[in-house]
Amino acid sequence: MATDDRFVRDFRDMQADRPEGTRNDVVTGPVDDWATDFSHMEPEWAADPYPIQDDLRRRCPIAHTGRFGGGWLPTRYEDVAAIAYDTEKFSSRSIVMSNFRPPKEIAPVGGVPPISSDPPFHRDARKLLLPAFTKSAVSKQEESTRAFCHALIDELEGRDVVDAAHDYAQHIPMRVIADMLGFPREDGPRFREFVENTLEGINLPPDERIARMESLFDYLLEQIRDHVEDPRDDLTTYLVNVELYGEKLEPFHVAGTMALLLIAGIDTTWSAIGASLWHLATTPADRERLVAEPELLPTAMEEFLRAYAPVTMARLVKEDMTWNGVEMRAEDWILLSFPAANRDPAQFDRADEVVIDREVNRHAAFGLGIHRCVGSHLARMELRVALEVWLERFPSFTLADPDAVTWATGQVRGPRTLPLRVGGGG
Repeated sequence: MATDDRFVRDFRDMQADRPEGTRNDVVTGPVDDWATDFSHMEPEWAADPYPIQDDLRRRCPIAHTGRFGGGWLPTRYEDVAAIAYDTEKFSSRSIVMSNFRPPKEIAPVGGVPPISSDPPFHRDARKLLLPAFTKSAVSKQEESTRAFCHALIDELEGRDVVDAAHDYAQHIPMRVIADMLGFPREDGPRFREFVENTLEGINLPPDERIARMESLFDYLLEQIRDHVEDPRDDLTTYLVNVELYGEKLEPFHVAGTMALLLIAGIDTTWSAIGASLWHLATTPADRERLVAEPELLPTAMEEFLRAYAPVTMARLVKEDMTWNGVEMRAEDWILLSFPAANRDPAQFDRADEVVIDREVNRHAAFGLGIHRCVGSHLARMELRVALEVWLERFPSFTLADPDAVTWATGQVRGPRTLPLRVGGGG
C-alpha cells in the first residue's frame, strides 16, 4: 500500500464497481403467527424472545417469514449447529438479515471479512487476526480495562440511580476496541452511532441505510489515512501492512475487517455485560452468592452467556433445496439464533433456568462452526472484569424501574437502558 491516496481511490472504485445486489422492502408491524411471519425487529421480540422461541421449538422448529424477501428461523440446537457447520449449502456473505442482499460476486471475501467470508478464503483471513486475540495478548489489556471500569464507577459516585447500560456497560468495549485499533478514545459516541445504524437500522430505506454505511467507511478511511501517515503499534497499522498470499490486503478487506471489529466487538460485549447486570439486579440470591463467593464468577459468567446470548447471525441459502422438510429457495435468509439454541431442552438440562454453578456448559454464545467468534477471549475478559469491578463497588443493587428497561432490537440483544438503584454504594 504505497500511499493513502491510492488506498482511498481503490476503495472508492471498488464500491462504485459493485453490482447493486438484491433489495427487498421490509414489512414491519405486528406478528400474528411467529411460525409463518416472524420478525426479529418487533418490540415483543426485543423485550422477551424466549417464550416465542420455546413455542416455535415445540410446534414449528423452523419458522418462516415473507418479510425481508423471505427467510427461515431454526430454533433447535441441532438445526442451528447443522447450518452453522454447512458451508456448502449456506453462504456467510451477509450476516445481517435486512432488506439488502449483497451480490454473489462479493463472495468469498464478503463485506466484513472474515465473518462474512466463505471457504477457502475464510480460513486464511481469520488466521491473520488470531495473534491479536490470543489469551496472552488479551491478558495484557486486563489491567487497563480494570482501571477504566473503576474510573467509570468513580463518575457515578453519589447517585442513587445509575443507568448501568448507558453509563457503564457500553463504554467498556468502546474503550478496549478503540485502543486496539488505535482510534481516538473520544470518538466513543460515534462508535455507538455506527453500531445502531448497522444492527438496529435495518428497516431504513436501502438508500438511507447505504448512506449510513458510507459514513462508517468514511470514518474508517480517515483512520487509515492517519495510520498510513503515522504508523504505530496497533491493529490498524498491522492490517494496513500485513500480507495475504504474498500481497498486502485489498483496501475493502482492510476497511471491512476494521468495521467488523468496531461494530461486533463493541455491541456484543456491551450487551453481555448489561444482560448479566440485569439478571443480578432481578435475582438477589445469585447476586448475593457471587458477592460472597467471587471465585464462582467465571462459572456464572458462562451461564449468563448461555442464558442471555446476545448474538444471532444470518446466512444465505445458496441454491433451491429441501432442507429438513422445508422448501428453501436460493437467497432465502437463515437467521441462526444462538440464543434459541442455548435454551433448547434437548441440549441443556434446565435450559430455561439460569444456574450460576452449572458445571457442564458447552453453550453457543460465541457461535458455532468456522465463524466461531475470534474475539471470545477478549469478550470474556471484558465481561469478567466489568462484573468483578461492579460487584466490588456495588455489592447491593436492584432495578430502579423495571418498566424503564429497554432492549435492543435486531440481531444483537442487550439492555439499552438499565436504571439500577445502587443506594449509597460506590
